[in-house]
Amino acid sequence: MADKFDFIREDSAALAEAGLLVHLRTIDSPPGAWMVVDGQRVLNLCTNNYLGLANDARLVQAAHEALDRFGVGPTAVRSIAGTLSLHVELERAVARFKGVEDALYVQSGLCANQAAIPPLVGKEDVIFSDRLNHASIIDGCRLSRAKIVVYEHCDPADLASKVEAHLSDYRRGLVVTDGVFSMDGDVAPLDRIHEVAEQHGLMTMVDDAHGEGVLGRGGRGIVDHFGLHGQFDVEIGTFSKAFGVVGGVVAGKQVVVDYLRQKARPFLFSNAVTAADTAACLAAVGLLAGSTELVERLWENARYFKAEMKALGFDTGHSETPITPVMLGQAPLAQQFSRRLFDEGVFAMAIGFPTVPKGLARIRVMVSAMLSRDDLDYGLERFAGVGRELGVI
Repeated sequence: MADKFDFIREDSAALAEAGLLVHLRTIDSPPGAWMVVDGQRVLNLCTNNYLGLANDARLVQAAHEALDRFGVGPTAVRSIAGTLSLHVELERAVARFKGVEDALYVQSGLCANQAAIPPLVGKEDVIFSDRLNHASIIDGCRLSRAKIVVYEHCDPADLASKVEAHLSDYRRGLVVTDGVFSMDGDVAPLDRIHEVAEQHGLMTMVDDAHGEGVLGRGGRGIVDHFGLHGQFDVEIGTFSKAFGVVGGVVAGKQVVVDYLRQKARPFLFSNAVTAADTAACLAAVGLLAGSTELVERLWENARYFKAEMKALGFDTGHSETPITPVMLGQAPLAQQFSRRLFDEGVFAMAIGFPTVPKGLARIRVMVSAMLSRDDLDYGLERFAGVGRELGVI
């Protein structure tokens, strides 16, 4: 009799042969400019610590103070006995920072999409979703049981065509897009998407996970970047990237956020975020609200690194943000390139299918504000050496 788990072994072997098997590296330090990974000191071109806040002493101190005051965990969901004064304070601070009426703090960015989408649309409704939207958006859409109509990537004309063809068959509609697309670093044309939505009475939602702390005035995000305050209905965010901590947020109109407090399943059925994490998030929002210095340094580093990579002959795609994809094509080459970089003291992971389409494997470089010019030059020299060794440049 065949082993009931043979299918797992066969699938894992196929992934390994295709160069798609995920190998976990182990971190033994804060995610600073230099990190200890698998026992080796390496330059960090990999984490989403855009502004260096994950190991900022002010956030660490805020977390310590919250531990002393509130303990380790709330031990309840928000709707029963888990809402701390810190949660409320953070929601108000985020709303002020982003220029919205209210915000709801949940456990992660993934949970934020699952919290927001199903209460707004159901099986009698339709969702218009960008073809390259993040998996958490896709999962949130599927959970809603609404009809999902995919429009071509960052294509408002195709969105308009799909809306005109399908909306009349359904009770109501929602258009949802990533703001910054995490694999390519391009930015959704939010102003033109909003125009289509307004013409057809659609609800609007943008996932700003890679835009908060990066785009807009002092990192206020993509809605600020396009000057759409008060016009976009829902903004999804995460505190796990530029803010350097953990947790997700749904921000927007008061009527929507109040409704989600009644209906959002991650809010109602999963334990509240810890006090330490919440306090660190609150400190991060305060830092960004008070200064644009880190965001300006992030963009200065990004412009320098991308220009130098292009001068070396690397294909860095169509990124408009600090996310810098180094396009290599096939997954085995990308994995080999990543391993050789690591040997040379640079931590930058290969990305392949299903995270990106087949044939579009890459090294995704995450530039950050915490990198010095010497750090960036070190990384550029190692990329150049490995690129020449493997015949990429």
